[in-house]
Amino acid sequence: MKTKIKELRARYDMTQEDLAKKVGVRRETILFLEKGKYNPSLRLAHQVANALKTTIDDLFIFDD
Repeated sequence: MKTKIKELRARYDMTQEDLAKKVGVRRETILFLEKGKYNPSLRLAHQVANALKTTIDDLFIFDD
């Protein structure tokens, strides 16, 4: 799975730490999400999408 988290964070001048605090996770979780090494729960995906003012569909790109 690929994400646009890093791109959207840059748009809002937000660090991994800033985003992590907004959604209540550790910075490492955001790092792993960005690298596609962690599949988030639906709740976390929703929280990250909301924090970045986008939708889950636009934020996450699912590989077949």
